[in-house]
Amino acid sequence: MAETKTIILIVEDDLDLSEMLSAYFKVQDYEVLTAAWGKEALELVQHHNVALVMLDIRLPDIDGYEVCRQMRLQRRTQNVPIIFLTEKRDRIDKLQGLELGVVDYITKPFDVQELRLRARNAISRAGRQTSSNPVTELPESEQADQRLNELLITDDAWAILLIAIKGMSEFRESYGFVAADDVLRAITMMIKNAVREMGGQDDFVGHLAPEDFMVITSPEKVSTLRSRITTRINQSSEYFYPLRDRETTHHKPDVEYISLKSGVLQSASGEYADLDALKAALLASTEAT
Repeated sequence: MAETKTIILIVEDDLDLSEMLSAYFKVQDYEVLTAAWGKEALELVQHHNVALVMLDIRLPDIDGYEVCRQMRLQRRTQNVPIIFLTEKRDRIDKLQGLELGVVDYITKPFDVQELRLRARNAISRAGRQTSSNPVTELPESEQADQRLNELLITDDAWAILLIAIKGMSEFRESYGFVAADDVLRAITMMIKNAVREMGGQDDFVGHLAPEDFMVITSPEKVSTLRSRITTRINQSSEYFYPLRDRETTHHKPDVEYISLKSGVLQSASGEYADLDALKAALLASTEAT
């Protein structure tokens, strides 16, 4: 499984500068997204797990201060580090950015190598601060990988339940980011309640991906947990939609609605060479059911 690249978003309406920065950071092995408008940037950070935003203050629609303010109001993006790129040098402008939670401030023209180091340091600091999902507050990334790595070396029997939520992108486009976040929080609560009621004391609940939930439990409990969780989510899925749409939601052809796929992987299923092999087998388990 290929390693996922760190994503940087560059919000800059000077297309020459944007293209130069994009090319430079791609060579540094980042995945780079670009936006020339503030509203476009706000859309991108909701669809991608952005690790850093380089944000110009002067934009054609809303200014960088407003982009920053709106990002800080959303749980998904409230902790994403932001570096302001600006020609403004007044102290009041810098203070305004710092009050909004900007982690750094660099004025044009700037040394691109200095910007690279500042970006690397901001991403590193943010990574040390949290490795939890900003919406569900469940462990992901390093914490989840650590628990999976432990399974590779333990002699104890284990089982992993994967709950993959499908159709969230379509739901998000139809009903907005706030409603989609509410759905993920509701699913989180159902999973945690089921584990508390029927799981073990040391069971782990986290994310394999932002919309893929996993429960690490014992082989004796995994089937019961799978049944309870999938039943509860399926029974509740109707209530994810506004009241006006509940009667018609599942009668529209050619539209994908929120659904789930589940899979189970157990220690008795085989041996796994490394973390990537374990993850690949876990993802494949949802396709085999």
